[in-house]
Amino acid sequence: MSPKLDYLHVQIPALLSVCFALLVILLVAGIYFTIRRVAPKQAAFTLIGCILWLGLLYFAAQKTFFLDIAATPPRFLIAVIPPLLFIVMVFGQAKGRQWMDRLSLRSLTWVHILRIGVELLLFKLFVAGQIPQVMTFEGRNWDIWAGLTAPLMIFMVFYQKKWSAKVLGWWNIGALGLLINIVTTAVLAAPFPFQQLSFEQPNVAVLKPSFIWLPGFVVPVVLFAHLISIRRLWVNTRPDHEPS
Repeated sequence: MSPKLDYLHVQIPALLSVCFALLVILLVAGIYFTIRRVAPKQAAFTLIGCILWLGLLYFAAQKTFFLDIAATPPRFLIAVIPPLLFIVMVFGQAKGRQWMDRLSLRSLTWVHILRIGVELLLFKLFVAGQIPQVMTFEGRNWDIWAGLTAPLMIFMVFYQKKWSAKVLGWWNIGALGLLINIVTTAVLAAPFPFQQLSFEQPNVAVLKPSFIWLPGFVVPVVLFAHLISIRRLWVNTRPDHEPS
């Protein structure tokens, strides 16, 4: 079955793009200040790297580079493979693991509150015909629960200290599962040769500015935060002993 591509070349409503851009700016700021607390020089380089990467993705999407869905392999991979390779590189190096172990678990948990705003914008994208309903909280996407429960985890683990690191660890595993679920759904609903879902209203928003930043930046950051936290908690790092 061929996907219905009525909205492929229709611009995303400007307000939605601006709101998402603001969320990404907040995320970049959070990354910078989290890293600056433990590695000021690395924080500056990270900030520059984030800005350059986001700018490159935006420029390519603005030039409709990712809208060529007939390209082989899919051009979309150019947006997602570099961040994933960066994560693998950091985990694969001893210095990278030492750097990760110094980051604040509390800050890494705060990152996930961003998912509330993302999910609300996804629903608006569905209304605008840019993504299918299955990618929203009215469909198969329950990722908003990770964002809604993140403040509870922060309060109970780091401030009240009534919940243990084990609870935070299981929460990260569960929230990671929610992330994997929506990413899988989004990929299978995109108008690529392997599409399996939502042919009547495929996922085209992530091929356009500024929502190309969702798979190319936001999702990798959220994934990275989960993986760092799970690794830290796996080796029994106590949240109440990490930097405030």
